[in-house]
Amino acid sequence: MKVFDQLVAHARLTKLASSPYDLSESRALTGERVDSYQVECADFTMLYSTQCLDDKVFAALQQLADESGVIEQFKAMAAGAVINRIDGVDSENRQVLHTACRDIFSKTPMAPAATSQSREQLAGLKGFLNDLEHGRLLNDRGETFTDMIHIGIGGSDLGPRALALALRPFFLKGRRVHFIANIDPDEAALVMAGLDLSRTLVNLVSKSGTTMETRANEELVRQSYLAAGLEPSRYFMAVTGENSRMDNPDNYLRIFHMFDYIGGRYSVTSMVGGVVLGFALGYEGFKQILAGANKVDLACGQVDISRNLPLLLALIGVWNRNFLGYETLALVPYSQALARFPAHLQQCDMESNGKSIDRHGKFLSHESGPILWGEVGTNGQHAFFQLLHQGTTVVPVEFIGFRHSQQGHDLDVGGATGQQKLMANMLAQSLALATGRIDDNPNQSFAGNRPSSILLADRLTPETMGQLLAIYEAKIIFQGFIWNINSFDQEGVQLGKDLAGEILSKLTDSTVVEQEESAIMNSLLKACGMI
Repeated sequence: MKVFDQLVAHARLTKLASSPYDLSESRALTGERVDSYQVECADFTMLYSTQCLDDKVFAALQQLADESGVIEQFKAMAAGAVINRIDGVDSENRQVLHTACRDIFSKTPMAPAATSQSREQLAGLKGFLNDLEHGRLLNDRGETFTDMIHIGIGGSDLGPRALALALRPFFLKGRRVHFIANIDPDEAALVMAGLDLSRTLVNLVSKSGTTMETRANEELVRQSYLAAGLEPSRYFMAVTGENSRMDNPDNYLRIFHMFDYIGGRYSVTSMVGGVVLGFALGYEGFKQILAGANKVDLACGQVDISRNLPLLLALIGVWNRNFLGYETLALVPYSQALARFPAHLQQCDMESNGKSIDRHGKFLSHESGPILWGEVGTNGQHAFFQLLHQGTTVVPVEFIGFRHSQQGHDLDVGGATGQQKLMANMLAQSLALATGRIDDNPNQSFAGNRPSSILLADRLTPETMGQLLAIYEAKIIFQGFIWNINSFDQEGVQLGKDLAGEILSKLTDSTVVEQEESAIMNSLLKACGMI
């Protein structure tokens, strides 16, 4: 397969990028353009008329997708091909099968063995949740459990936390969930303050069972249970790899398994998210998330980009990153429920596509993933939108909105409800970024021609949340295929881990070594008051 910048479509897009569509020109935006530049997937519609592209660019993006073979690669991934690999160098050499977690609805799943394992884990989860619901699992005083503390970090925290926050209105009555990720002991202290530990389950999530932060937090919380006179093994649960340190039924009330073919940042629909989200939403609520994600996974097989929303979203991102030269991407959901979703996607995107070598171990001759960041609207408008509109750096924006509020608790004030005001602001920001406004006062002038897209659905529910999650997972994966990089490892985090281990070892090693490296560590430890 040819590398990205040797494709015929790359040359075509490079030429088109020399004079891209100018959104700020008179009549650049029309009703006809808005109507035409839309694509649908499940319950979502993407409006992309405010991107700097036209029909010629669209056609070239289709050619790029075809030449890159992204659909064939996605299908191979979902069928169990070993694509988490880099040829010629040591790598993980694993399958990538998060899609199998939600292919449970199919009579002929694409990866039968992995889907069978997912069904087994789901059956175990259903049994656990039924025991909770029907009073077969109680504490020592015969009381039900009302709370769950979820302890994990990275992919074992960000996705489950984002979805739990997004779906709080759908929680079962009397259920609450809490999250501890940071090794900072203050987070654990804040979470546990005021909790009745005797009615609180603890869910530990670590594939290896050796994650430093998770182990430290587990022991911190364990000591709190012991101090309260509670036996941790009657309250603690584990989601871990088979035969890991944590895969020990003597220490945990229930154990669920996660598998090597599901990467942490793609693990929300596995038991990594299933246990805590199932506790909060119930079994049927979690299944709705899976059903929504599965609908998108199936749509990702469409070759025509006008019918494949995740692929078109990916291609527009490539257009902005590689051909228009925009280095960052802002994700702005106009939904308070999605307050932590940008943080989840920040990891999912930047850990996946923040790579500088290709799948053959060669250094890239082109740019890869953008810097992703964001905040909810309208809060962001009163924070960083100044730079988006008038700064010297152009930042493409992906807006996410819903036609109806999640909870329906609203009021008409001044002729419009809060939800109408929210949507008006989102539309206004997209239009303002595109069209701009010229004023005699340069301080009040807006250049415009700043690209954005809008992802829109009726309402945020467990099913549409599953769809939104899968849209972005697929977008990231498609971009990795186009750039010919491995989007499924994360070697970039290892050096910092190794150095942290070396620094911590100094705390238990009284030997003074005069090598320069040790002298640097000694000085840093002294400055931090650690020695």
